[in-house]
Amino acid sequence: MDGIRETFAGMPWWVKWVAIPLLVLFVFGGAITSILSTLIGFAFKVLLFVGLVAGLVFLVKKFSGSGTKSSSGDW
Repeated sequence: MDGIRETFAGMPWWVKWVAIPLLVLFVFGGAITSILSTLIGFAFKVLLFVGLVAGLVFLVKKFSGSGTKSSSGDW
């Protein structure tokens, strides 16, 4: 581990902060993109599910309780 630190200590700043991150993006860019798109797609599906369930609950409460008024503790 000390050998790696010594190697990077002798490098200019632009190698550590520009060239190496660009190489990582070039080599692993496809994997990073697929992981991010999977996570974003999953989050979208969760939000869509929550919205649909909320809409369903709203519709059921609106149309099922229109004839009779019940106490606040009842569903």
